[in-house]
Amino acid sequence: MSLIAWLIVATEIGFWVLIILGLVTRYILKYIKLGLLLLALTPVIDFILLIATSVDLYRGATATAAHALAAIYIGVSIAFGKSMIEWADVRFQYYITKKGTKPTRRYGMDYAKHYLKGWVRHVLAYIIGAGFLVGLIFFINDAARTEVLAGFLKVWTLVLGIDFAISISYFIWQKKAKE
Repeated sequence: MSLIAWLIVATEIGFWVLIILGLVTRYILKYIKLGLLLLALTPVIDFILLIATSVDLYRGATATAAHALAAIYIGVSIAFGKSMIEWADVRFQYYITKKGTKPTRRYGMDYAKHYLKGWVRHVLAYIIGAGFLVGLIFFINDAARTEVLAGFLKVWTLVLGIDFAISISYFIWQKKAKE
């Protein structure tokens, strides 16, 4: 596994470690501002990954799946980061501190609207991640070295379209509560 692949793993672990530390600091240790600071540091992890990927490619590396995944990871992390932190916050408050309201499950039209909002975030992640992919392709300016990046961009475009079809399907065939 390449250095970039290991860095992606490390940044994903670092992302969740910062969230857990932020929530523990905020709710268990009662250091509200420090907890907020730890949660606010999550984008720094993305920046480190972006710099490492760019430097690796600038030094002459041929783009690999790890480089493409780094761009996708950054887009997803930026677009979904706040909602992932909110998701973890609600569950931490309810299940760990035994305070707050129980997380609710969504059904019917509420679920369809929520899933469509997730698709809009997916579009934002796509714009950011695809922007990095296209930027790297343009920056390197060598089709042989960036073939993998272009391939991932095509696949991600297809996945975005499939996700849209799934989003629309929930308006037609609404999710029902289990009995």
